[in-house]
Amino acid sequence: MSVVLVTGSSAGIGLATALHFGRLGEGVYAGVRNIATATELTKAIVRALGEN
Repeated sequence: MSVVLVTGSSAGIGLATALHFGRLGEGVYAGVRNIATATELTKAIVRALGEN
C-alpha cells in the first residue's frame, strides 16, 4: 500500500483524485483549506465506510 497526499480535496479534481486512490486501497491524506467546505469529501467517506 502506498500513501498519497492530495491537496484541494474538498471539490473538483482534488476530490475525485482522493476518492480514486481511496477506492484503490491506498492510504490517502486529503488536504483542504477549510474543513467546513469539505462536505462532499465527508459524505463520500461516510458512504464508503457504510458499504464495508
